[in-house]
Amino acid sequence: MKSDSPSEINANESSSEINEQVANQTNEQRDNILTEENDNATANPIELDISVLSELSQQIEILKSQLEDRSTQYMRIAADFENYRKRTAKEKEENDLQVKRNTITELLPIVDNFERARAHLKPQGEGEMTIHKSYQGVYKQLVDCLKRLGVAPMRPEGQEFDPNLHEAVMREPTDEYPEGTVLEELVRGYYFGERVLRHAMVKVAAPREDISLDSEDLSSQDNA
Repeated sequence: MKSDSPSEINANESSSEINEQVANQTNEQRDNILTEENDNATANPIELDISVLSELSQQIEILKSQLEDRSTQYMRIAADFENYRKRTAKEKEENDLQVKRNTITELLPIVDNFERARAHLKPQGEGEMTIHKSYQGVYKQLVDCLKRLGVAPMRPEGQEFDPNLHEAVMREPTDEYPEGTVLEELVRGYYFGERVLRHAMVKVAAPREDISLDSEDLSSQDNA
């Protein structure tokens, strides 16, 4: 049997050592690569989470800003609508009052004629009294209807003249009442609620000196 020579044994040992060194180096490199990959794998999720959280925070802030804008717009629209509703309701009320006012104003001359007729009519016979009672019933029905609508007559006699309520058509010199006192209501005035429906035409007291002065002026003119 032929044995290996010492040179061949040494060559085999050297090649084995070289192969082991190469294998060790390869294993070390592979271990380093795996270590780096593991490090990157453990580091990347944290960095990724931070980036995602940052983006989500920005989106939340944007959504909050948009929500505030929408809320502000909604409140503004709601306020505008409420103002519009109040304005239209007030305009409707004013229009309704104006229609009632115009209608009632057209009826006032009829009431005036009833009152004039009542002042002049003096029934004497039974038939005339029957007619007078019927007339009084119609007049009372008309007056009650106006009251239900909010119409009330003025009672200016004895009060101080007020241009907001009265219209002076006559002046009567007198010593019994102070100047500017309403002596007589010639055409009745009316209220519609708290507003003046028609001014009262009145006769107003004037100082007695006006007549004496006028007389002196006339006498001086006659003498001249």
